[in-house]
Amino acid sequence: MGLENTPSGHKSGRSAIHVEGLNKWFGDLHVLRDIALDVQWGERIVLCGPSGSGKSTLIRCLNKLESH
Repeated sequence: MGLENTPSGHKSGRSAIHVEGLNKWFGDLHVLRDIALDVQWGERIVLCGPSGSGKSTLIRCLNKLESH
């Protein structure tokens, strides 16, 4: 997983967030399976899904509050 740090508004052609093959397990439970995500600078995205689908876990992995 790579997180690129570029100032807001910078047009380098690089992603603000780039993730490939993210997996997260809680014991035997595979909660995130091979997640791929590419968010460009200035782009807004929405994560939606039912309770328990991994939205918060994904965000916690992105901001390094959870190991992956």
